[in-house]
Parts: sequence; C-alpha cells; structure tokens
Amino acid sequence: MNTAGYLRHLGLTDLLNTPPTAESLRALHIAHVERVPYEVLEIWLGRTTTVDPLESAERILRGRGGYCYHLNGAFSRLAMELGYEVTRHVGGVQTRGAEPGVSGNHLVLTVRGLPSEDNPGGEWLVDLGLGDGLHEPLPLVEGTHRQGPFVYGLRPSEVAPGGWRFEHDPSGSFEGMDFGLTPADMSAFVEMHGQLSTSPESGFVRVAVVQRRDASGVDVLRGLRLSRLGNGSHSVTLDTARDYYAALADVFGLPLGDVSAGEKDALFGRLHDAHEEWLAGSPA
Repeated sequence: MNTAGYLRHLGLTDLLNTPPTAESLRALHIAHVERVPYEVLEIWLGRTTTVDPLESAERILRGRGGYCYHLNGAFSRLAMELGYEVTRHVGGVQTRGAEPGVSGNHLVLTVRGLPSEDNPGGEWLVDLGLGDGLHEPLPLVEGTHRQGPFVYGLRPSEVAPGGWRFEHDPSGSFEGMDFGLTPADMSAFVEMHGQLSTSPESGFVRVAVVQRRDASGVDVLRGLRLSRLGNGSHSVTLDTARDYYAALADVFGLPLGDVSAGEKDALFGRLHDAHEEWLAGSPA
C-alpha cells in the first residue's frame, strides 16, 4: 500500500511515523469520511470492482470513493500499516421496516488497545462505510452517543450472540446495523458484493447514491436529488448534467477525472431516465 500517499490524500502526513493513539484514530476517521465519499457510481458506469483493500485504496488515491467493502476495507489496511490493532467483522445493515440480521451486506471494523478518557476499555467501533453514519469512531460501550446533530445507540445485539447493535439516528437512511465479534477475512464479502453490485433488487443498482459526512451533518445525492441533512437541511433537484457534475465536484469532491465525456453523457442519461420513472411512480 502507498501509505504515505494515502495519508497525503487525507491531509495527515504527520501521522506516518507516529504511534497509534485514540486521538490519531479519530483524526484518521474524520479525515476519511470528509475527504473520501461514499458512492456507488462505478456500478452505474458499468465498471467492475472487487473487495480487495489494495484495489480500493488505489481507486481512492485516484480521487474516487466506494461503499462499505471498499471504504472500510481500504481503511482497515491503512490502519494496519500504521500499527493499529484492527479486526474486520461481518455485519448486516437493516433498512427501515426490515428485520435485523447479520446478512453480510456490511463490513464492520473494530480497533482495540487505545484507551482514552471517555473510553477506558480502549475498544472502538470504526466505520467509514455507513454513508450518513459515523463522523468519528464510537467507544464500543453500551449507551447513546451524539455526533453533531445525530444521536446513535449501541447495545448488545439480539441477532448476533456476543455482538453489537448500532442504532441509527431517526433521521438516518437506515434503521440499524448488527455485527458479530468473530474476525472475518475479506473473502467473506465476495458473494454479497456481487449481489449488491449487479442484482436488479440491489438498492445500489436501483439508485445512484453519493454521500459525504461532516461535523454538522451529511450531504446526500440520490439520483438527481441533492439534500443536506442536519444543520440547515434542504434539498434541490439537479436538472442538468452541468449542475449534477458540478455538485459531484464541489459538494462531494468527485470531479470524476477518470470518467470520459462520453461516459458522463451516458451516466446522466441513465440518471435522468431513472428520475423520470421515479416521478411517474415507477418502483425504479
């Protein structure tokens, strides 16, 4: 891994030769969610990705993002290179109204051995891949935790014995997430990644989502609808390709330098068609 380049991308080159601390983990987490967007545009561009953390890291260094397997996968490898004690876990994100379960549709990270004043046990929930979720690591301690305008809950999981349940803020895009504590290899996510990136039933295939979290809220782009959640909530429809790609660059830091003009035209055409179907009441 190009560790120095990754830290340079995050604006944290001073952490290259420093020992792991809870404060440094917090800085890494915040910089990552603010500079590396949650996005599924590769799916809409017809490009194939894998769950290989090194491939994901290389794509991030080219100015792109990804979803949980990519973001948490790359971050876990970066943190390991920096000396953090990182464990990957199989998780399951529960959409609103659905039954909770550990389906493998989410990769979760924990980091241990970093005690702090607010977390004497030193174990942390680290998750860059929840889109409108965490801004910084959560102490892996039962209770409620506020980050900016959002309040999260952590408690023992009812579906993953010995594991944990993350409860999202009521304004969030999903209800919660469960995960077990058994360590997982990236191979555990290959099959579900295939489904999420290709199945017509996948939310990623049905809606082109881009999200970026910051201290005061989250910017969300679903199809052509751009919203701000948190402080100063608002939303607007991006009616033209010019507005859409300007928002990607200015709001999400996604200039799409690796996408040709022809690919951009085709992508916006697909987004526009999906938006029209949505307006007409189609399930799409």
